[in-house]
Amino acid sequence: MEVTKGSISIDTENIFPIIKKWLYSDKDIFIRELISNGCDAVSKYKRLASLGEIEALQDEKYKIIVSVSKSNKTIKFSDNGIGMTAEEVDKYINQVAFSGAEDFFNKYKDKMEESNDIIGHFGLGFYSAFMVSSKVEIDTLSYINGAKPVRWISEGGTEFEISESDTRTERGTTITLSLAEDSEEFLDEYHLRSIINKYCSFLPVEIYVENEDVEVKEGEEQTEPTPLNDTNPLWLKSPKDCTDEEYKEFYRKAFNVFDEPLFWIHLNVDYPFNLKGILYFPKLNNEFELVEGKVKLYNNQVFVADNIKEVIPEFLLLLKGVIDCPDLPLNVSRSFLQNDKDVSKISKHIVKKVADKLKSLFKNNREEYNKFWDDIQIFIKFGCLKDEGFYEKIKDYILYKDINGNYITLTDYLESAKEKHENKVFYVNNMDQQSQYVKLFKDYDLNAVVLDCTIDNNFISFIEYKEMGTKFNRIDSDLSDVLKDKDDEDDKENNEIIINLFKDVINDRVEKYSVESLKSKDTPAMILVSEESRRMMEMQARFSGMSFGMDLKEEKTLVINKNNPLVKKLLSLKDNQDKKEDINVICNQIVDLALLSNKELNAEELDLFIKRSNQLMNKVISL
Repeated sequence: MEVTKGSISIDTENIFPIIKKWLYSDKDIFIRELISNGCDAVSKYKRLASLGEIEALQDEKYKIIVSVSKSNKTIKFSDNGIGMTAEEVDKYINQVAFSGAEDFFNKYKDKMEESNDIIGHFGLGFYSAFMVSSKVEIDTLSYINGAKPVRWISEGGTEFEISESDTRTERGTTITLSLAEDSEEFLDEYHLRSIINKYCSFLPVEIYVENEDVEVKEGEEQTEPTPLNDTNPLWLKSPKDCTDEEYKEFYRKAFNVFDEPLFWIHLNVDYPFNLKGILYFPKLNNEFELVEGKVKLYNNQVFVADNIKEVIPEFLLLLKGVIDCPDLPLNVSRSFLQNDKDVSKISKHIVKKVADKLKSLFKNNREEYNKFWDDIQIFIKFGCLKDEGFYEKIKDYILYKDINGNYITLTDYLESAKEKHENKVFYVNNMDQQSQYVKLFKDYDLNAVVLDCTIDNNFISFIEYKEMGTKFNRIDSDLSDVLKDKDDEDDKENNEIIINLFKDVINDRVEKYSVESLKSKDTPAMILVSEESRRMMEMQARFSGMSFGMDLKEEKTLVINKNNPLVKKLLSLKDNQDKKEDINVICNQIVDLALLSNKELNAEELDLFIKRSNQLMNKVISL
């Protein structure tokens, strides 16, 4: 074969500097591209063999070998795929398949610093090799009988040399990269293996790594090399052929974790698009672990990226999983997701499958669903907030844990409480701090739900918006209607006297007063906080103290229990002038205890509380 020289047919000579400029922060992508190209070459050969176009060797082992040499500063990518003829090299390598390359260059030549995804607009594939190389060589031999081996060499510009190869004697292609000084990090075998694991863990052709600098001593026993990748990942199998242990093992391997997932969803769709994958619901030790979710996106088993929001809705990114969709409108570089109506359809379908799985669990395995709820509730609530369509699909399967430890739906709660407080949903956001109110509810045979996640404030507002007429009230809000004892004879005169006893000594520490006959005699008083005022205060805190043009403060009501012996004693001492100081101390102490059961006292209130406590103890000693 004659030695041929020429120029790669690109109108703009600066295209290769642009390639190098593009993926500076992601230079390792060249490994994915060159291995993927080798995989494609093998797939083409196997396809021809399956069609009877060629007679392949029986039991031939297809593979890609990545060879690294620190001493030579080279990385080689070899495959035993379809190979190329000289004409094909000229067509596929020399004539870069850029659509409107000059328009591209004109568009981006002044924007190099601000554009991070230039390569994503074109099928650069093989040319990503020039990001890290001072010289690129191709040695290839076509599967066609009588074809001659071809060598192609380019040293980073647009100049190339093509001749007959003297190294390639078997079908396939070897690409040799002589690495530039600023890319020698890729000569580290461990680093190279980690990149291959990142991008190519599930490619359908076995991948091997060899270190050319390691000498094999004569007579030394050789271990059978093992491929780095799993050529038949679990998501490609039919769900009915997969065992629970296989799902768990894949989860541990794919995400490098040691725990087990709660449950999983195996996606297996052939129409109207091709979509396969597995989504895992991880077990959470705490809600802050949500940031660790990762959904890996693949295209024909080639890793594209983590957490692509166009395909995988944001709330599903809290999960761990893999999605493989060959129908994604990606270009040859497999990096840039183009805008396409099918992307939206794929995203909606994934949401539907997740909702279907949750519905199935709820209906067919309610006991397990209840067990999972504490771990999955944040995910579900976040999903409802981000996607109202998801809420409509899942709303009947949202659970609420009540103060008795039972898991119920909103419909269950409202149905059981309609005679006592129609359309009011009472909730607890801190079981320990609000234990006094929880006890009160149980005394009155009332129920409340526990909403103590960080997302629950927003979720409450969302449910009130979606389910018009339903109102959420914290357990320490205005309970006057449900607290009233219907058998209690109203005693307005004594009620007024009790209120005035407190009013005279506690000043403006509360805004409202109420006297009730509580079933429990143990508690002299309790504080109720208006739901509306508290929400406004919380909103103010979230918006960095903005007052929204109002003087905001929590509106507190002091509920005094006239069944309590201490309150009864105060009533009997009302006319005793000698006991006026004692009445003052006891009233303030009762209010402090009520405030403490609701939330912490401020510094000044706490100081006074301690002084009064000491004063009361001295009185006890002196008795």
